[in-house]
Amino acid sequence: MTSRNATRPTARLRELLARPGAIMAPGVVDPLYARLVAKHGFEALYMTGAGTSATRLGMPDIGLLTMTEMVDNAARIASVTDLPLIADADNGFGGPFNVRRAVQEYERAGVAAIHLEDQVLPKRCGHLAGKQLVSTGEMVAKIMAATDARRDEDFVLIARTDAIAVEGYEAALERAERYRDAGADVLFVEAPGPDQLAGITPRLGVPTLYNMATSGKTPFLKREEIEAFGFKIILYPNWLLLTAIRAAEGALETLKREGTIASIAPNVPTFQEFFDLVGMQEVRDLEGRYGVPDEARTAY
Repeated sequence: MTSRNATRPTARLRELLARPGAIMAPGVVDPLYARLVAKHGFEALYMTGAGTSATRLGMPDIGLLTMTEMVDNAARIASVTDLPLIADADNGFGGPFNVRRAVQEYERAGVAAIHLEDQVLPKRCGHLAGKQLVSTGEMVAKIMAATDARRDEDFVLIARTDAIAVEGYEAALERAERYRDAGADVLFVEAPGPDQLAGITPRLGVPTLYNMATSGKTPFLKREEIEAFGFKIILYPNWLLLTAIRAAEGALETLKREGTIASIAPNVPTFQEFFDLVGMQEVRDLEGRYGVPDEARTAY
């Protein structure tokens, strides 16, 4: 029920890419986390595939979610925020024609950008071992299909290569160059090490993406340090989910040990804070607009 800005999210993301500096995009798994990101003043957000798999299936990111499940989750997130949403689209869920459909479905869902990776089916999280890649030619065909399928010219296509772990750094950059030439707007070279960061953006010559995954394969740098290497988008994929897991474990341990929530209560959002976060004031404003009688209006 969030009111929408006149600027389309796709156009807004293009504006952010065109300005100096890097875009910080915290990872979210559902609309609640999207509201938190917006509340804290970030300018974009990211739907993490690994987090979506964890929360929807309770399973690791090994390519189990279907395209419709991923798009459904993205649509729910996009529905509560004006912020440009960057979404994981795995490997396009098949060949070029699958990619065409995926692009159109993500566009309809209100997503501003997707990233496609060059792994085979079933894919794996980019920071896990055991990945296998499609040929460069096959990935180029997918990127061409994705660019052809766009109805909104501002929809941003991010091409990701997982080749560092499989074929080496130089091969990864060569693949990325081919993906750029095929029409990708942003390039995402997954899991570079500290000594590989400086060569990526100057070599590729287009906006690049830095993935601050929790594995530690890519260093935990400050925004200014990442900007100095020339990266334009910084993803923080599962940090909110992981902090929530740790907090939930602490609450459960306390409840089990003490048999009461009394000591937990002062450290969590209040009843009103929780409902305000999920849009209670919007509900109350709309009740007034629609003439709901005073005695039937929602109240604390």
